Amino acid sequence: MKILGVSGSPIKDSNADRALKTALEATGMDYEFVKLIDYTVAPCKACLGCVKTNVCVIKDDGIALAEKAKEADALIIAGFTPYSSLDSRTKAFIERLYPLRHRYGFMKGKPGGAIVTSAIPKDFDMMPQAGENGINAISYYFMEEGMEAVGSVRILGNNPCVRCKFGDDCEMSGIKMMFGPDATKASVGINRFEDQPEAVAAAKELGKNIAEYLKSKE
Repeated sequence: MKILGVSGSPIKDSNADRALKTALEATGMDYEFVKLIDYTVAPCKACLGCVKTNVCVIKDDGIALAEKAKEADALIIAGFTPYSSLDSRTKAFIERLYPLRHRYGFMKGKPGGAIVTSAIPKDFDMMPQAGENGINAISYYFMEEGMEAVGSVRILGNNPCVRCKFGDDCEMSGIKMMFGPDATKASVGINRFEDQPEAVAAAKELGKNIAEYLKSKE
């Protein structure tokens, strides 16, 4: 059995990366970690050129990544939520799995998991539920391909403004938009996956759920 884990986060060793690796390791199975920033993956053109071949007509890394997903026994997708929706890199990867659908349903019956980081705290009434939006975007892909969604992980991430040298003074600062005019980079701080026990437990549970599902099908 081999599990494919795909991270759409462009940040090196990000919260999403580390959560994904935690879930992959918890499966106790062979796995491959893919970071999409290292590949070129254009979004689907909706041309239906893949119907007869099950291979995309766009000649980039999306073809090889789709083949990895096809050959894997399970898929975990990790992304983040700019503008309160799933990031475009992760979304493009999902779209490029469309060729695997036609006639055969190559992903059907496989277990899948979703991992999403969002800078907006859960139940933060003043802002959109970005984390849920991201998880839903991935989970709906699983549903529409006949996969089995076996778990999800929501991580409190970081507003990009905490890493910007103008984050405390810029009138467009996301920190002040979210936490008020007196908020600063120092007062908001940096959120780490490892410091979120609920998220860590959820990542480990996701990995175990995938392993148990696969073993039940042997």
